Amino acid sequence: MAASADKTEEAQQESSAAPAEPVDDFVSTHHTIAARGGELSYTATTGRVVLREEVYTDGKFEGHKPTAEVFLTSYVADAEPGSRPVTFAFNGGPGSASVWLHLGVLGPRRVVSGDAGDLAAPPYGVVDNAETLLEHSDLVFIDPVSTGYSRAVEGGTPGEFHGFQGDVESVAEVIRLWTTRNGRWLSPKYLAGESYGTLRAAALAEHLQGRYGLYLNGLLLISSVLDLGTVFFSEGNDVPYAMYLPTYAAIAHHHGKHGDRPLREVLDEAEEFASDDYPRALARGARLSAEERAEVVRRTAALTGLSEDYVDRADLRIEHLRYFTELLRDQRRTVGRMDGRFLGWEPDAVGEKFTDDPSISGIRGAYSSAINHYLREELDYASDLPYELLTSRVHPWSYKEFEGTRVSAVGRLSAAMRTNPHLRIHVGCGYTDGATPYFAAEHVLSQLRIPEQLRDNIDVRYYDAGHMMYVHEPSRLAQSADLAEFITGTRPTY
Repeated sequence: MAASADKTEEAQQESSAAPAEPVDDFVSTHHTIAARGGELSYTATTGRVVLREEVYTDGKFEGHKPTAEVFLTSYVADAEPGSRPVTFAFNGGPGSASVWLHLGVLGPRRVVSGDAGDLAAPPYGVVDNAETLLEHSDLVFIDPVSTGYSRAVEGGTPGEFHGFQGDVESVAEVIRLWTTRNGRWLSPKYLAGESYGTLRAAALAEHLQGRYGLYLNGLLLISSVLDLGTVFFSEGNDVPYAMYLPTYAAIAHHHGKHGDRPLREVLDEAEEFASDDYPRALARGARLSAEERAEVVRRTAALTGLSEDYVDRADLRIEHLRYFTELLRDQRRTVGRMDGRFLGWEPDAVGEKFTDDPSISGIRGAYSSAINHYLREELDYASDLPYELLTSRVHPWSYKEFEGTRVSAVGRLSAAMRTNPHLRIHVGCGYTDGATPYFAAEHVLSQLRIPEQLRDNIDVRYYDAGHMMYVHEPSRLAQSADLAEFITGTRPTY
């Protein structure tokens, strides 16, 4: 009986013991691809890095407490690393892993997903990316906590990372650790973010400078949204209606609503209207005369491809999900939010807002198959966790730092540029992007509080596709050349 009691007590002690200390679990593999500039050899390292925080109790230091295990994949070319730039990349969401930039445009391998109207069929494929940015910069892809294979540690609190500032601080710590451990403090450093990742990148630029003295050379902002007030529709905020109107015009043009008019001609008209008469009309409200209102209805309908009756019934204000559902209702089709070139179907043709974004569901399977195959079979990283491409587990996302104000990184990016006048900004915009409209990006850039001479540090490029413009092959080639030119100063021919 005594022996049995001892065993029971031992089992109880084991069950109540603290979780095992997490450790980094990186694996490295060596590869060669045929890039545009010739044979490119590199080392890929993938796995989870353990983040820790300094713990103090009553002023007494009690060690470094593990808080999260963040998954990343780095690519370092087989060249003198100190002389090469390094680019840290992530997507947005919040709740998105970095797979889209990783296998869509930047990495040395890319997914075969097809494009609007010509989607690839399962089981898809992965091919060499001859235009990879790795030819010009080493790459580090970061999956924020709860995306990809990143998780809070056992016993940890994931919610601490599911918010604006917690997210910025954790991603900054990953960047600091990688830079330090790989001896890259004297390398040129860039951040590449997409969508919410652009808001993160702007805040990171200021945070890395102020917290660690880590100054960047540039930001690559793809499908930029630095001020959520320009894209979130809410009572009393008419700004998004004007910001979206040129995008509606671009989508309408793609679907034949503007006949044989050149796209640039349509956009010029839409931008002028969205800058002047349209927002003025929204602001005047019931003070518009019947004749003035009728003219605004006519012009809005003509530009967006909607009926005048619909525009009038919507009180001149076209909400984006309604638009994607209404534009081709007569054909019983919807258009994509992330990319208005994509077409979808609904269970019926009377809904106010679509239930599925065809521009996400059309390519999600290809990216999921590709990353799950690629990490295990080519990079030798094995995990039984689900790789979270787009997860809702990070919601509700906390914006407590902005209570009572709009969520914006304009001030932080402005401060970073004023402090570091060498910080350059590249912005990539898709004309048919219905998630982060290009006109809103232009508007926000014009609001940066920087001296006039620093405006030459900003470079904006445009593509004939949507949010993930690189699914469109001509746009992918153009964007790859634009990014290479931004980092090297020399434009390659793709």
